[in-house]
Amino acid sequence: MLTIQTNYASLVAQENLRVNSDFQTQTINRLTSGYRINQSGDDAAGLVVANQYRSSVTELTQGVRNANDGVSTLQIIDGGLNNISKILDRLKTLATEAASGTFTGSRVTLNAEYQDLIGEIDRQADNIGLGTNNAGNKAALSVYIGGDQPTVSVNLANGGVDHTTLTLTHDITSAANATLAIADVNTAIDTLGTVQGTVGSGENKLNYSIQLAESQISSFSAAQSRIRDADMAAEAANLTKAQVLQQASLAAMAQANAAPQAVLSLLKG
Repeated sequence: MLTIQTNYASLVAQENLRVNSDFQTQTINRLTSGYRINQSGDDAAGLVVANQYRSSVTELTQGVRNANDGVSTLQIIDGGLNNISKILDRLKTLATEAASGTFTGSRVTLNAEYQDLIGEIDRQADNIGLGTNNAGNKAALSVYIGGDQPTVSVNLANGGVDHTTLTLTHDITSAANATLAIADVNTAIDTLGTVQGTVGSGENKLNYSIQLAESQISSFSAAQSRIRDADMAAEAANLTKAQVLQQASLAAMAQANAAPQAVLSLLKG
């Protein structure tokens, strides 16, 4: 039916032009932002999942920093323990020298150095947080990394390395005392080794935790990308499609708008 009051073909062309214009705008938005989801309406359910992945990445990224800080703390402690181990070696040397009946020097002089080194052990133990006189004792080191089991703990509750804990109680003012001091040093070496083992184990735990967290960061980032990021090749093809459809819609609308003019031909007759 030929009418002039209602141009149905033009209305259809206008609607298609609007749809194609919206499609082109969405495609340009995705191409320029790099995201498939730029607002909630693009994919509400996908956005929720992507945000959860992004939140996990944020938590684990900071968790890796925390773990690295924990490793650094343990490395500082480990360095101090290594130094105390060297001091114990020197104590062993002094005690062994004083325990010998062939020693003709002054055991008082040897003992003076021996006692000074014991005091240095206490000072260094305090500096690394494993002494008895410091308020910042690191007996319980807890590191938050993230995930279902978010915390990694290193228990140094029995990790004191001051001279009392190491049972360095004898002097070396006599051969008999020096012999007892050698036994003290042997016990101290064993005790120190246990603490070093705990510290080393803690370093390894944190390093493995860092590896896991970094692996999870990569996986969560990839999962988020698959949901949120735009496929640039597909969107480039969509842009070409949208441009052709928009041009076709404009041309079709021009034809539809011209159709009622055919009524004039009838009136001329």
